[in-house]
Amino acid sequence: HRVSPSEIDEYEHVNNTVYLRWLDGIAWAHSAKLGLPIERCLALRRGMAVRHTRADYLEAALVDDTLLIATWIVACDARLRCSRRFEILRIADGKRVLDAEIDFFCLNLDTGKPCRFPGEFVEHYTVMPEVAAAYAALPDALRRIGYPRGQLP
Repeated sequence: HRVSPSEIDEYEHVNNTVYLRWLDGIAWAHSAKLGLPIERCLALRRGMAVRHTRADYLEAALVDDTLLIATWIVACDARLRCSRRFEILRIADGKRVLDAEIDFFCLNLDTGKPCRFPGEFVEHYTVMPEVAAAYAALPDALRRIGYPRGQLP
């Protein structure tokens, strides 16, 4: 992603709300790649709703920065909940701009209430073994997003 002038705030860096839009966009792109585009979720009348968001803003992103935005499913109970990890890297210097983790729950789109995963969610929202291994190998300070680095609640 190349940062556009419309994504810059009065402090001359990317506004924090823009990062959330980017995370939402990459999560939907990943979901579609896994076989669950928005159209399929709407047809199933099921979706994944945000329960909790944790983010560490590590570096300022500036206009014209080119960023790599990525996501992985790092936990899933195959019933109600899953968690995604996100990373944003600046291509020019390889610096991490943002680390985030979002916990989701399955939502019945007709009632607005939590519900069990439909079969397609169970099938497609899985943690890849190599992702699980890499996530487990992270030091606690990098796994605990949303807390001062190296400090646990």
